[in-house]
Amino acid sequence: MKTFPDSRSRGRLVAALAAALVLLVLAGVGVYGLLTGRTQPSASPSPASSPSQAGPSASASPSAAKPPTVQRSTDPDVFARNVATALFGWDTGVGLWPVDYTSPILTVDDPTGAEQAGLASDVAAYLPSREQWIQLRKHATRQSLTITRTYVPAAWAQAVQQATAGQLPDGATAITIEGTRHRAGTWDGRPVREDFAVTFTVFLACPPNADSCHVLRLSQLDNPLK
Repeated sequence: MKTFPDSRSRGRLVAALAAALVLLVLAGVGVYGLLTGRTQPSASPSPASSPSQAGPSASASPSAAKPPTVQRSTDPDVFARNVATALFGWDTGVGLWPVDYTSPILTVDDPTGAEQAGLASDVAAYLPSREQWIQLRKHATRQSLTITRTYVPAAWAQAVQQATAGQLPDGATAITIEGTRHRAGTWDGRPVREDFAVTFTVFLACPPNADSCHVLRLSQLDNPLK
């Protein structure tokens, strides 16, 4: 797999994104994950995410369950979809914690390690906090994603045109994903389910001759590149 110098890859990416920021502001997109590193907290909790004293214990013992893995692919669209599916697929009732669901995304990150800290922060912002997880576990809450549309945002194409040679990793691209987040669990002993429309952007790179694409960063949830 082709990699890039550790001392330069971060600087190149940030420089290119800084140049692209003007385009994003003019387009009304705003600051996104590659520049800010974190998303905003989720909207007000639904019944399935409200505190309760009923349900499974928050100290449930670990099980042999494993979080979803990210299927590797050299196709940017397929890979972005695989990342999104793993990112949104979790279950509080199998004995795992949010940090367990972060690991699969980081296994397919930038091989130079330059973006790992930022990506870890991005992923953490998509997941409930430990305290929220404890509450969600009481309702056996689980989540999944149905993808309805993916596309390369026009703003990314403009950013690439403005970037100078070497500012972006080889094969860098952005895929914006639109879909529906499904949450299900129990409330007062009854099954409940709520669906939420979501949209976000996966920034990735698919270097020539590499065996798979890798993730660079994630946009803020519901604040994608368009």
